[in-house]
Amino acid sequence: MTETTEQTKTITPDFDWSMDKEGFSTYSPEEHQQLVSAYENTLSAITEKEIVKGVVVGFTEKEVVLNIGFKSDGLIARTEFRDMPELAVGDTVEVLLETKEDALGQLILSRKKAISERAWENIMKAHTNDEIVNGLVKSRTKGGLVVDVMGMDTFLPGSQIDTKPIKDYDIYVGQTMQFKVVKANTVFKNIVISHKVLIEEDIEAQKSEILSKLEKGQVLEGTVKNMTTFGVFIDLGGVDGLLHITDISWGRINHPEEVLKLDQKLNVAVIDFDDEKKRISLGLKQLTPHPWEGFGENIEVGSKVKGKIVNIADYGAFLEIAAGVEGLIHVSEMSWSQHLRNPSDFMKIGDEIDAMILTLDKVERKMSLGIKQLHPDPWTNIAEKYPVGSKHKGIVRNMTNYGLFVEMEEGVDGLVHVSDLSWTKKIKHPNEFVKKDQEIDVLVLEVDLETRRLSLGHKQLDENPWDAFETLFAEGSIHEGTVLKVEDKSATIALTYGVEGYAPTKQLVKEDKKTAKEDEVLQFRVTEFNKGNKRIVLSHTAVWKGVVEEKVVKEDKKKEGEKEKVSKAAKKLNDSTEKSTFGDVEGLMELKAKMDKKSAKEKTKE
Repeated sequence: MTETTEQTKTITPDFDWSMDKEGFSTYSPEEHQQLVSAYENTLSAITEKEIVKGVVVGFTEKEVVLNIGFKSDGLIARTEFRDMPELAVGDTVEVLLETKEDALGQLILSRKKAISERAWENIMKAHTNDEIVNGLVKSRTKGGLVVDVMGMDTFLPGSQIDTKPIKDYDIYVGQTMQFKVVKANTVFKNIVISHKVLIEEDIEAQKSEILSKLEKGQVLEGTVKNMTTFGVFIDLGGVDGLLHITDISWGRINHPEEVLKLDQKLNVAVIDFDDEKKRISLGLKQLTPHPWEGFGENIEVGSKVKGKIVNIADYGAFLEIAAGVEGLIHVSEMSWSQHLRNPSDFMKIGDEIDAMILTLDKVERKMSLGIKQLHPDPWTNIAEKYPVGSKHKGIVRNMTNYGLFVEMEEGVDGLVHVSDLSWTKKIKHPNEFVKKDQEIDVLVLEVDLETRRLSLGHKQLDENPWDAFETLFAEGSIHEGTVLKVEDKSATIALTYGVEGYAPTKQLVKEDKKTAKEDEVLQFRVTEFNKGNKRIVLSHTAVWKGVVEEKVVKEDKKKEGEKEKVSKAAKKLNDSTEKSTFGDVEGLMELKAKMDKKSAKEKTKE
């Protein structure tokens, strides 16, 4: 081993052991650091996901080769440069560094993403500074349009295209328009833009200019832009004003379309405006004189007028005599009847009728009218037409708890009190006796001209049966009756001749100790008869108890008779003792024994 070593040293005495196997000598630490620094200075400091500039250094069949100052070149598909057909070696472009080295050690770049990222930055800057951006409408999508803004797809909702509704979105495809960014989602990088806000800003500017020149009473020309049930919106040339339905015509209208049409041009007067709220109130009828100013000078209270019913309320109806000139017909002035009804029972909207002027105030522009005054007052000769005691027929028009109102003729009503409906039945409500709108016979009981009231009766058409009932249903008499209704304390009993009586509940107890039920037919004893109050009190219990008591009384009377006979016989015996013979005494004793035996048999039978 020693020899070998020595031999080796001898063979290569000048060998440089700092050389590597490839024949390159190693560097000292200082030299190595200098070499590394020189190498790194030739490379750019780059970070992934950043936009960098690259120089085109070559082309392949499908790719563009870019040098971004890194240790290796990057490749980008030629399709990402379709917008740059003149691209040549040496041109500088912006690209996004996606990955420094992929699994194959390649540098991954993207021009498309660089454009999108740069567009996002520019769009966010425009959004922050409230700047206007240009965009190309690419296509239609659900609910709106897709717009290319600075190379990035954004969404334009249909509601943000214009201030007016848009029916056909396709007409905007291919157009370049101005927009403002209204919403940005930084997480998903979604952008919402609006063209409508630019239009509204222009309108607001026009509004401010127009409002600054407005004066009340000023007449402007406008165009009917939109109609609603409450009015019309008028375009005054960049600003809208409201023409309320009540300011369209002096007369009543139900909808603006009765007078105006869409896109119609017309002159309107400025009634009022609000600088802060930027609202303008307009009037059309104010351009013509008020109808009351030229309303018939010869018209006065008592005059007969003709018009059309334009409105009906609960309290009356409004009659339009001329456009803008109306009078109220109160419901009390529609009929001579004292019972107010709904105005719609007399008339309907659109009816043309005659009326009489009752009050007139041209200063306040008010008048009240009446239609009943066109007909004679039926109460003028009422005492002659309906004298007390006369019989008539009428129609039941209304009912209350205390009676019913009968219409004798139009404007003449009479009251039949509930107590004057029947002699025999106790009626709690008139509907138990008669129905509404039914004809009924009545007798005039009283006429009051001052209060315009007729007191009528129905039961008075027949004689008072209670005079006869006083004898028929005398106290103590027994009658057959039907239990109609059983309540807590009493029951209603139907007797003959339509008469009803009342029995206390405890007087319904039968001989078997059970209480009578409804619809049972039993015998009842009259315990009380009150002609003045038309009241009959009955008892079933008294009937069967009376039979028992009567039997006991008969037995007692019979026993008393037997005792009386024995007493008389004994007295006779005593009186004739001295004269009697033994045989006579024996005969009396036999008679007494027979009587005692007979009495014992009768007791056994009991």
